[in-house]
Amino acid sequence: MTLTKESFHRALLPCSEAAKANMDSAREEEEALLQSVTRTGAVVPRKRAVGRLVMHSMAMFGREFCYAVEAAFVTPVLLSVGLPKNLYSLVWLISPILGFVLQPVVGSASDHCTCGWGRRRPYILGLGIIMLLGMALYLNGDVMISAFISERDKQRTWAIAITMLGVVLFDFAADFIDGPIKAYLFDVCSHQDKEKGLHYHALFTGLGGALGYLTGAMDWSQTVLGYSLASEFQVIFFFAALVFLICLSVHLRSIPEVPLRYEHEETKFLLEVTGSYKYRSIEEEIKNCYLKSTCTEIKAAARPGKCAVTSCTEDQRRMTLKSLLKTLLSMPSQYRYLCVSHLFGWMAFLSNMLFFTDFMGQVVYEGSPYAPHNSTLYLTYKTGVEMGCWGLCINAISSSVYSYLQKILLPYMGLKGLYFIGYLLFGLGTGLIGLFPNVYSTLALCSLFGVMSSTLYTVPFHLIAEYHREEEILKLQDGEQAGEHGRGKGIDCAALTCMVQLAQIILGVGLGLLVSVAGSVVTVISASMVALIGCCFVAFCVRYVE
Repeated sequence: MTLTKESFHRALLPCSEAAKANMDSAREEEEALLQSVTRTGAVVPRKRAVGRLVMHSMAMFGREFCYAVEAAFVTPVLLSVGLPKNLYSLVWLISPILGFVLQPVVGSASDHCTCGWGRRRPYILGLGIIMLLGMALYLNGDVMISAFISERDKQRTWAIAITMLGVVLFDFAADFIDGPIKAYLFDVCSHQDKEKGLHYHALFTGLGGALGYLTGAMDWSQTVLGYSLASEFQVIFFFAALVFLICLSVHLRSIPEVPLRYEHEETKFLLEVTGSYKYRSIEEEIKNCYLKSTCTEIKAAARPGKCAVTSCTEDQRRMTLKSLLKTLLSMPSQYRYLCVSHLFGWMAFLSNMLFFTDFMGQVVYEGSPYAPHNSTLYLTYKTGVEMGCWGLCINAISSSVYSYLQKILLPYMGLKGLYFIGYLLFGLGTGLIGLFPNVYSTLALCSLFGVMSSTLYTVPFHLIAEYHREEEILKLQDGEQAGEHGRGKGIDCAALTCMVQLAQIILGVGLGLLVSVAGSVVTVISASMVALIGCCFVAFCVRYVE
């Protein structure tokens, strides 16, 4: 925001009799300005074009494309390098444990980041690079090691180590990056655009997943790239890396951020000089979303001898790990209940998705993964796994379609109705699949997985935005400053995203034992039960802003 000296002095002129007579005519202008400026001095972001929101959503497309590639190929890759079975649970547990511990720390750090590029984008870029590194290691680790080590036993050991490291890095960064992306959206968009942005995120998440599963289902060995590169895994890495780099670049250039140090400096100035004038001196919008303020010069002229410009590092409360844990434990009850409901949702969803292809092969098609590879039982199992991949593709497509329908249903059903229906349909669908395993009915009910997926990616974050909006209104009424609170959008989004990692940890510890005892059918039944419990929690415990 650029404030000129002339506009500043005009705002500070004493109210004359003529000005008092024109008070009524100026009231509408004041109310309009108050709609764009909160009591904390922060300017509400202007309306964003649909194209900008689509560009912002491209990160979710690229992320989900890579996720689908991992889901399709990580098990064959781990098997091909000879990973022992007793290390499988270790691979899937390291990443969520790291994410659960570190995600709130990074979320809080991004709330107070003073980088000139913005608060969220440096973290998004860093996590994107880690995703690419992890994907390169787990898809190409065997080839890389064989180029440097000739001894067979050492090759196998190092290939296992590099592949495991790649899987852990990729999962860690791919799970982690969702929080900063959501916080970035909340920072730069108005409340209405946040709703649109979340729906576009869900839409492109589904499209990215569908395209990723289709890419993995194709036979690349007979193509030009298949002949040029060493293996099919390298072809898949080429496409996945290309798609993700393009999507990440578009996302980072979608909507500029306001650097926190300039935003805070302007906030302090506006609070001091415009408090009694209803912000009538704020006449210009942020240009290119970067503050080019002359507030230091103006304040020196207005208040000689007093410099009130304070750096962000002095005013923003830096969080230690101890204070961060205290903030998480003392978070308002509505955030805590929302996190619990999100945990139920992801436990149900992942319980079904992680073992779905195995469920199709063993239960629906009645094959066996332990039979000899040239036997009918094994080939039947393999056919079931391939059909399960098509079911996951149906899930991704239905997620995209439902994310569009959510915008139509929201005015009629509200957030509570959408949240309840998502959990209910998923619980009923997985229950029917477990009780009546049939190829065609199972594929048809896979569309309900997409309803749950879209719900998990939109409604909880929509509620976070509603809670923050309500808090801003309370600050407007009470006259509080935003800097007085250590909790921000970044840490709230991180706490919500942590529930994904916590769900993975719980399932990794407990579900594997159940599967070994009762078979894959227990995963679908467990998903149904947890979803229906979550359905009750969503209906009676989660708070919805009227």
